[in-house]
Parts: sequence; structure tokens; C-alpha cells
Amino acid sequence: MASERVTIYEVAERAGVSISTVSNVLNKPDRVSPATRARVLAAADELGFVPKMQAVSFARRAAGRIGVMAPFTSYSSYLRRLSGLLAAAAQLEIDVVVFDHESAALASSPVLASMPIHGRLDGLIVMGLPIEDAIAERLRERNLPTVAVDADSALFSRVVIDDSSGGSLAAAHLRDRGHRRVGYLLERQVSDYESQAIRRLSGFEHVIGATGGDVRVATSDNSVAAARQAAAALLDVADRPTAVMAHHDALAVGVLLAARDRGLRVPDDVAVMGFDDGEAATAADLTTVRQPFEESGHTALSVLLGHIDGSDLRSTTVLDVRLVERSTT
Repeated sequence: MASERVTIYEVAERAGVSISTVSNVLNKPDRVSPATRARVLAAADELGFVPKMQAVSFARRAAGRIGVMAPFTSYSSYLRRLSGLLAAAAQLEIDVVVFDHESAALASSPVLASMPIHGRLDGLIVMGLPIEDAIAERLRERNLPTVAVDADSALFSRVVIDDSSGGSLAAAHLRDRGHRRVGYLLERQVSDYESQAIRRLSGFEHVIGATGGDVRVATSDNSVAAARQAAAALLDVADRPTAVMAHHDALAVGVLLAARDRGLRVPDDVAVMGFDDGEAATAADLTTVRQPFEESGHTALSVLLGHIDGSDLRSTTVLDVRLVERSTT
């Protein structure tokens, strides 16, 4: 049976659940128990079910297709990774199907857990999302080559940076400029896991702590406006930090605005740093740590194609970061 002809009704019948339950598994997985979700997804996999929105586009395309899943609408940095991947894929005439998911900092039941493995993908690249063991086993059982980017995985090849070293690099820059009382604006996360943010902060604290210094941590939601407000916890105290590091550039821009709101001079009264080196950092003349986003995208594609061609060698590719010094420090 052609996969585009399989209906949601057949999936429901195979799994022994209602139509609404199948719909929730695909669209609102938080509403379904893990056991029921697993049963429905197994039925979808066995039948080769393709969600309706994807069926027409898949039917029109030939083989040679990979999927890329990332929090594209939460972080512009993943669009840059995708750009590097798409440039390489275009040269190889590979079709790329893009899936968006929530930020891993906010997602309690990621979209990846509800994605049917429908046999229309030759491989999958997952960016910025830790692949849970049960999901990883399911991907492997279905023989879908998978690569993790900017995320952990015990089963799949990875393309990452050393976030701890990146945090250490930023801290050393501030340390060498005499800063000992330092603030750190961390992105708030709901899930309890060792994220890139936590590792970055750990490396930062290690360097500042070795000098006898003090790191004060505040948390913020993922927006400039939220960071502008959250910076009050760092700047509205009598012995405020002489420098503030933010988990990424957009949060650092919020800190810059908060400093301006209070009439503080940057960097004379407070130095500010970010991480990523995106367009926001260039526009704000922000000192930051640069990640090789485009390189990570095309590197991930290269690693994935090796697995599609039959390689069983699991690898971890660690890309370098570097300091970009501008006017804010």
C-alpha cells in the first residue's frame, strides 16, 4: 500500500485507539500517555503513514531526501545552520524536509516524539534537542540514519562545540580585563537536563571562581524584552557586577538596553558579552564568542551521508569557537 494512501483511521484501528487520540499524538503529544503514544507511533511506522500535510509534497518528490528538525522559530542561529546544510544539499541534489520544534529549554514533550517514521526519509538531522533514549531506539529500529547537532546522543553521531570551553573563553576575556564580580544571564529552561546553557555557565564559573571572583546568575526567557527586564536582578543592586555575560547575543542586547535604561556606560560602568556572533552582535558592536553555524550544518550533512552510505562508525565532531572582541568590553 502506498504510504500516502494510509489514513489516520487505519492508524487508529491498528493501534486500538480513537481518531482523536491519533491526532493528539501527532499534534499535541503532551495530552497522550507515553505508552499510548508509543503504540500509535508503532502503528504509524508499520503502516507507513504520512501526515496529510506532508503527503502531497512527498508524493511529488523522488528519493534522496533527508529531514532536518530544529527550533527554527525560537533561535535564528538554527536558520544559519540550515543555510549551510542547504547549500551543500543543493550541490548534491538532495531534497531537505524541514520540521520545526519548540526550544528544548521549554519543551517537555518534543515534537520528535510524535513524528511518524514513514519511510520517505533517507536520514534525519536533529538540531538543538537531546534525543531521548526511547526515541533514539525507535529511530535505530526503523533503520533511519540520524545525526545530532548541538545536542547529546548516546547512539548517534554528533556535531557540536565544546560549550564548557566556550564559557571558559568568555570568562578568561573578562578575567584578563580585571573583572571579578561578574553577572551571568542564563536562559530559563523547564526540562531538567544538562543543556548547552548549563555547560557554558559551568565553564564560565570555573574560570572566574579560580580567581577568587564571584558569578551571580539571573535567568531570563528567550527574548530581548525578557532579558531587558531580567537584567534588573543583576544591575539594581548596590554592588552590581562590573561585567555581565549572557547565554546568547539576543539576551546580551537586552542587558545593553537595561544598562542604558539606568544611565550606565558600557563598558566603563559595566561590560557586556554575548555568545554566537549573529547579526544582533554585529549591530550592537557586541563582544561575543563566535560559533561556526554554517559549517556545523554542512558538516552534519556530510556525516549523515556517510551513514546513509553504510558507515556504522559513530563519531563526534567538535567545531572550534573563537572570541570576537568589540566595543562592549
